[in-house]
Amino acid sequence: QLQKNLIPFIFLLKFILILSLLTIWLNQLVNMKKDENAEVRILEAAKKVFVKRGMAGARMQDIADEAGINKAMLHYYFRNKEKLFEKIFSELSQGFFPKLVKIFESTESLFLKIEMFVSEYIDQMRQTPYLPIFVLNEVNRQPEIFIKRIMGDRRPPVEKFFASIQSEIKKGVIKPINPSQLLLNIISLCVFPFVARPMFQIIVNIDKPTFDKILEQRKKELAQFIIDAIKK
Repeated sequence: QLQKNLIPFIFLLKFILILSLLTIWLNQLVNMKKDENAEVRILEAAKKVFVKRGMAGARMQDIADEAGINKAMLHYYFRNKEKLFEKIFSELSQGFFPKLVKIFESTESLFLKIEMFVSEYIDQMRQTPYLPIFVLNEVNRQPEIFIKRIMGDRRPPVEKFFASIQSEIKKGVIKPINPSQLLLNIISLCVFPFVARPMFQIIVNIDKPTFDKILEQRKKELAQFIIDAIKK
């Protein structure tokens, strides 16, 4: 008889427990929706973790810890790290790559194209200092997949840039040079300071603000250095 009397009580306790858990879950969802900065924090945390561990080594828990949130909240915004990756690089590709394409397709002189390219590239790297190391890690790990993710089926119209180089060579404006070598030199000279930044700051004994000033000056000085190297 006692057991029969307890059945309704036990059922009530279970119902209360389920209702409490449901209330907590709903409150979490409400708080997630109210936190307008959560997605920004998650994306910034993901960038840091991707740089440290690469795409393969990064874990959702690492990103959640870096963002200062629980894993459930992270999954509320992004189901997996691949979705995070796509979000970060879709934003980058929408802003950065079209600018480079515009420079390649420009009818401006070769020297002006070099100045524009160097300035744009360094500005972008300053805004996203995590990018060079992350790109190097992913390109070495899975180059075709990485390029597909950030570029889709498009390719930068480098042929037009190469054609302008060949045209200037024929005119006698610049020395004979392999267009691929020139483009590789430009990109290398733009990217390396960001990859070597920590080491360079220690060796030269400068702080971040000083290094940033050097980068700002480098936009003009590097472009001129390249132009002087190829000009007849």
